[in-house]
Amino acid sequence: MDKIRNIAIIAHVDHGKTTLVDQLLRQSGTFRSNQKIEERMMDSMDLEREKGITIRAKNAAFQWNGYRINIVDTPGHADFGGEVERIMKMVDGVLLVVDAHDGPQAQTRFVLRKALENKVKPVVVINKIDRENARPHKVLDEIFDLFVELKATDEQLDFPIVYTSAKNGFAMRELNDHNKDMTPLFQAIVQHVPPPTISSDPFFQMLVSNLDYSDYLGRIVLGRIVSGRVAVGDSIVCIHRDGRRERATVTALFTYSGLEQVEIKQAIAGDIIGLAGFEEVYIGETLTDSEERVPLQFVDIDPPTIRMQILVNDSPFAGREGKFVTARNIRERLFRETRGNVSLQVNDTETASAFEINARGEMQIAILVEQMRREGYELMISRPEVIFHRAEDGKVLEPLENLYVDLPNENLGDILQSTANRRGEVVSMSHHAARVSIEAIIPTRGLIGFETDLLNLTRGEGFMSHLFREYAPFKGEIGGRGRGVMVSMESGVSTAYALNNIQERGRLFIGPQENVYAGMIVGENSRPEDLPVNPCKAKHLTNMRSQGEGKGIQLEAPLCMSLERAIEYIDIDEYVEATPKSLRLRKRILDATARKRAMVMAA
Repeated sequence: MDKIRNIAIIAHVDHGKTTLVDQLLRQSGTFRSNQKIEERMMDSMDLEREKGITIRAKNAAFQWNGYRINIVDTPGHADFGGEVERIMKMVDGVLLVVDAHDGPQAQTRFVLRKALENKVKPVVVINKIDRENARPHKVLDEIFDLFVELKATDEQLDFPIVYTSAKNGFAMRELNDHNKDMTPLFQAIVQHVPPPTISSDPFFQMLVSNLDYSDYLGRIVLGRIVSGRVAVGDSIVCIHRDGRRERATVTALFTYSGLEQVEIKQAIAGDIIGLAGFEEVYIGETLTDSEERVPLQFVDIDPPTIRMQILVNDSPFAGREGKFVTARNIRERLFRETRGNVSLQVNDTETASAFEINARGEMQIAILVEQMRREGYELMISRPEVIFHRAEDGKVLEPLENLYVDLPNENLGDILQSTANRRGEVVSMSHHAARVSIEAIIPTRGLIGFETDLLNLTRGEGFMSHLFREYAPFKGEIGGRGRGVMVSMESGVSTAYALNNIQERGRLFIGPQENVYAGMIVGENSRPEDLPVNPCKAKHLTNMRSQGEGKGIQLEAPLCMSLERAIEYIDIDEYVEATPKSLRLRKRILDATARKRAMVMAA
């Protein structure tokens, strides 16, 4: 046990966690010198590579100087905080990675809080010290202040510091040391992270912290053995969250070598392993030797704050592009997701074709929907709504978030105005060089669409992060989108002639020669009200007007939205239609007459 170290890498998004893991695996000799390996190899999902973020926690392991180091790479985005929370039960130490220029950010605060609550040993890694305008000494002061603010113990405050450039593959204990390789970081891990804490109980116990799946072996549970030992062929018991006890035989055991799963015959307390044999098993459940055992305690997950609906696609184009289009297909896929994602909740609704999803944020749901699209599903998504609670005295409570924004000085006034309009209260502001950092307390409702406003107002130079704070009394109404949409009156194929006339009224979402249907949103109106338009109108020929006239039409490039942007954009009476090949915005009620009637009744 003295030669095992179990660590997680935690940080704010884009501070260099995954690149750091790459270097540790490379320099530990895990790969052959001539082996071709990709950058950010831990980001194995297509979406992770495209977006440059980690979505799912990943396991790896390497050997260094006779020590076995098990390492877990965790997400840095707040919407995937559930991945970080449950990983803390598997590890004894964390590498807290902080950008030497940006310093601690919102998610740094969140992941560090979870690490301190679980009493794991932190090693602070100040990364990107080669970055222009890096300020490692100032960042170290900010990190120390954050530890104090989060009520770290004296032992936790005595954290080791390593300065690194993960991109260039070197680490230093002091800034004036010779930068050669990652050896100082390896030494810090071995020296300061304790070996696994093992229960004195002689029997086998293990908490399920993650799930994997194999086409050959079925469900694989991942976790750390708390006590005892387990071997292939053993008969063990799963204590489910509802109290049921289920017995099964261990059909396979795995450990990690680099990123590869390696089959083993037995494992002992302290090991992080994969175990196959149970079909129905969930994160947070306990594996043990006997039905009489008491389940291990599972870490509490912060509550979801956003609610959305996912529905069966009922548009006129339904079934044209997808393989899985029925309510049964979608329901099975959503409930399968909840097995491995503890921060996501799926509920049936009164309507058989609609399912309610509770999550941390719209990005978490957008990632799930994007995965489903790529797997061949067709579905519709409603606008995000916050989850309200009711206090004992009857008052309505809503979730509040700490919002952190970094932006150029010249855009400060616009962002302060936008924050105020969304019921946000600025609590601190600090200037550095030509930029300014703002911290505000804002309702979760006010964050829907805020990132889009920030990017537009700062021309892409502003960035933000946010963190759940608390439930508090309702802050009052927040204004809507501010602009109406242009809704197609006809079904058919869009023409350049029609779009040329329509673009004078606002911004187009479609180009010429695209299939449209009545009730589909084809653009944004420059005025607050919705505008019915006909994007399929053809130019009628007369003896006075030839077809050649108008061939020099200049159409502006249509606005192509990402899935996250589309979900943020839609209003309460609209849906995003997501298929394997297309993203469309549409009204909930496609028929214009029925839509008017519903508006009158609602008023």
